Amino acid sequence: MFQSNLLAGEVVLITGGGTGLGRAMAERMGALGAKVGVVGRREDPLRETVEAIASAGGTAAWARCDVRDPQSVAAATDAIEAALGPVTALVNNAAGNFLACAEDLSANAFDAVVKIVLHGTFHCTSDLGRRWIARGSKGQVLSIVTTYAWTGSAFVLPSACAKAGVLVMTRSLAVEWATYGIRCNAIAPGPFPTEGAFSRLMPADAHDEALRQVPLGRFGEPAELANLASYLLSPMNAWMTGECVTLDGGEVLKAGQEFSRMTDYPRDELRAGLAMLRPPKSSKT
Repeated sequence: MFQSNLLAGEVVLITGGGTGLGRAMAERMGALGAKVGVVGRREDPLRETVEAIASAGGTAAWARCDVRDPQSVAAATDAIEAALGPVTALVNNAAGNFLACAEDLSANAFDAVVKIVLHGTFHCTSDLGRRWIARGSKGQVLSIVTTYAWTGSAFVLPSACAKAGVLVMTRSLAVEWATYGIRCNAIAPGPFPTEGAFSRLMPADAHDEALRQVPLGRFGEPAELANLASYLLSPMNAWMTGECVTLDGGEVLKAGQEFSRMTDYPRDELRAGLAMLRPPKSSKT
């Protein structure tokens, strides 16, 4: 399905597109024929991403942008459109997160995450949505959320609140903006070993325990998320809106099921233990 022209004609703007999963999506979409605009606060990673796409034969541009500032968002989008043409799809990928006890959070610490994740997603989505509506053109919004957007999660309170808001925003706008031909979807990734996220959220001694929580037995690879994102933005997915696709190797299902931890035991040992719990068969008289 991933033909070289799959995303031909698309101009995709990716926030946080200079590093990690954002860069993986940018490079993949560039290889599939999209023109890719990457925006973020640091110039060097953005330049490197654009150079990588260009060296592979793609077309890309970058612009500095602070998603917390709507004027910065508008200026960056203007710059990308001047270089590549009208944006047709937005990937809300920029995020911030850290581990902290809720009782230790300051107001500034809470705001630091919420303003990037929730406010930033709103600013970018609102800016592109207004452009599409004014032009009478269709558009797509794909937002990267998280598997705890439904359940919340201890020790990442600001992120949980913000990502839950992004998920609700996605579902709200999917209905409200459908009349304009604008579709809104999301991806909820599980653990992907990117340098930025793992350094802040994965203590060294927690790696093995985190891996045991993934039924498929490994962490995700950035290319897998990039492939999913490319499919969701492709013409092959033209009738989906308001959906959030989980990509986590089964982690959230295992973590949420009452007896799921039993899968950590060797199966023969588990069978033996379960057999001991069964009531004895009644003897025939």
